[in-house]
Parts: sequence; C-alpha cells; structure tokens
Amino acid sequence: MNLVIEGKSYINGSFQNCCIGIEDDKIIDVKKILKGDKHLNFGNNLILPAGSDIHVHFREPGMTHKEDFLSGSTSAAFGGISCVFDMPNTIPQTTTINELNEKISLANKKSFVDFGVYAGVTNNNIEDLGVLASKCSGFKIYLGNSTNTLKFNKKNLKDALQKISKTNKPVLFHAEDAELLLKNKSFENNLFDHLKFRPSICEFASIKDILKEAQKINLKIHICHISSIEGLELLKKRPKNITCGITPHHALLYVEKNNFLNNFFKVNPPIRSELDKEALFNALKNGTIDVMESDHAPHTIEEKEVGFDNAPSGMPGVETMLPLFLFLAKKDVISFSKVISTICEKPAEILNVSKGRIQIGKDADLIVVDIKEETRIKSEDLHSKCKWSAFEDWKAIFPRCVFIRGESVIEDNEISVSKGFGRFVGE
Repeated sequence: MNLVIEGKSYINGSFQNCCIGIEDDKIIDVKKILKGDKHLNFGNNLILPAGSDIHVHFREPGMTHKEDFLSGSTSAAFGGISCVFDMPNTIPQTTTINELNEKISLANKKSFVDFGVYAGVTNNNIEDLGVLASKCSGFKIYLGNSTNTLKFNKKNLKDALQKISKTNKPVLFHAEDAELLLKNKSFENNLFDHLKFRPSICEFASIKDILKEAQKINLKIHICHISSIEGLELLKKRPKNITCGITPHHALLYVEKNNFLNNFFKVNPPIRSELDKEALFNALKNGTIDVMESDHAPHTIEEKEVGFDNAPSGMPGVETMLPLFLFLAKKDVISFSKVISTICEKPAEILNVSKGRIQIGKDADLIVVDIKEETRIKSEDLHSKCKWSAFEDWKAIFPRCVFIRGESVIEDNEISVSKGFGRFVGE
C-alpha cells in the first residue's frame, strides 16, 4: 500500500491506537500493525475523519470580492473540512444546467478541497429539475424568498418535491415563511429589530408546511440552520427521511450577550435569545440535530459597516466550525462522538459521498489533531477574503495535518497541493 498513517484513531465510535492503510485515494485496511511504502506515525495525536460542510456560500461567480473557490477552499482545508457543498444564490443564480456547468468548471480550476454544488429551485425551473439532477449534488429551496434570493412560492412546494423525488437527490430548505417575513418587515436599527421582524413563527410555519408535504412523498429532505425552540419542537417527531442542521453561530451566540448591537452578527435566520441558544445546543448533544453546517456566508468589512438596515446578512464560518467544537469536546462540553457524527459522518451520508468515516472503502480524508494545541481564533490568521470572524478570541483546536484522498493538503501550516486538486463529487 502507498501510505500508512498511525495514531489514536476514531474507529467505530471509539479511539484506538492503530494503522490506517491507504492506496488509490481510499482506505484499504485498518489494523494494529501495517506496513506501507510510506509510514507516518503521529503518536498520541488524534486521527479523525475530515469534516464535510453541506452549506457554504463561496460567492463565485459574481461576488468574488467577498470569496471565491480558491480562498473559500483554503479556509475549509485549514478548518479540517475536506468537502464542501456550495449554495446556488450566486450571480447568476445556479438554476440552469449551463450555470451548474460553469460553476463546476470554476471550482475545478481553483478548489483545494472536494466539492459539490446545489441547483436552486425557483417558480420557473420546476420542469427542468430532472435535467439539473444530472449535475447537481442536491436542490435548494428558499421558502423565505426576497429580492436577493431565489424566488419560490410555497404553492409550488408539492409539485417541486414530486419532481425532486424522481431524481434520487436530496433537497435542502431555508425554512422561513416569506409571507410572514414580508408582513413583519420594516426598518431595522439593530439585531433586536432583526429578531423582531424575523420571529420564530416564520420558521415554525415554514417547517410545518415542509412536514405536511413530506408525509406524502419519499425523498431526502434537510432543513437548514434551525434557529428556534419552536422549530425544534416541530422536528422532534419528524419522519426518518427528514434531517435538520444547526450552525455554530446559532448554537453558541445569543442576541442578549454583550448587547450584540452590531452588523457583523446579522444573519438569516437571526441569532435569537439565550433560551433558544441553550435549547439548540442541547438538541445538538441529544441527537435531535443531525448536522452541523457552517452557512459560511462572507461579506467584506466595508459591506458590513454600513447602516444596519442595509448591511447584508451572513457571516463566515467554514474554517472555525470544527476547531471550535474540537475545543468544546476536549472540555467535555460536548462529546467527540457527537462532533464527529454531526460534522463528519452524517453530512457525508446525506449527500451520499464516500467520506466521513475511517472505514475500509471510504475516501482517505483524515485530519490529525494535537488536542493540547489550543489557540485563540484571530481574524488575521484566517483565510477567508472577508478577514473577520464572529468568534474572534474564542478558543479552538485547529488540525495540524489534513489529508484528502490520501494526499497531504496541509503541511507546516501551508497548502501543499496545487489549486484545482479538489474534485467534483456531485454526480
């Protein structure tokens, strides 16, 4: 075999000292002792499956001053994420086969990590979903549509889900009811206004509509970035074909802390109360939440520093998500098994990619973690173009090495592969 990696590895739910044999991109053996052409012994360092982030906005094409596949994939790699899935609200929006092909072509030339892309579902392309399925990793529906997202009317939900069910691809939802959002919308001065005008009833009503239709049809449905106690309550008894996700900012931040009266914490759905935050974090720990997703949505500092009402919603997160939770796992705030399940295992399962586990036949996507190597997040050390983080000064544990398909992607705090190393995994 080409490569053997030895260390304290996370295998079948527990850590054990063993060797991982790698050949032709794949894990081909896991044993106490193995011999290979190259042997890397990481001692007592942890060997974990690399993460997959099913929710990123790398802003290409059309908004590359904020991010592109080169900078975004660099951030992902340094955060221990080996595979990302990019959302369709770019310029142009990814809603046709030509736009899908163009985005894939751009990523193929630039990305350091493996990647997939979603096709946006709109009122106008429902008849084309079968064609789009030939290229996309899945579909995205924005029920909280607005002037800058993909227009979708919930009266088309049944028809769209029936079409998607024939494609064998998952569908992801931004679950905020557009009619309720428009009814509540008015001028906003701060985050408390933003919370007031995007109340939890918007999320509750939207999830209720999804659950109603989901009972009648068999397909994978994922509800993104749950933000409220009310949304959680609805999802506790959801059908098995429905998964749900949470972001680090909804799990760790709340609107009252330090009077978050600043534009950088403006996101959709909004960061809510401390009670919501606690409920979401507990749901993550008890298994109600399936997936951690970053919703990496960078904007420049200049864009965020305008008046609050005009400031765009979104924050970066692909580079800090796993390191934040590795630190919390070290402190026993959450278990390592839950972190690995929600960031590595379940995302790969939902998107049907051969990643997320140290297991024979899976892609050799691994990270090496020195659990003693705590650091504080500093914006100047991160790799997104936006150069800021909501988690400035928070403690984290970043991986010391990252392997994708058995290739070392990060060595000595530098990218060690050429741009375009990442492969498209969507078909």
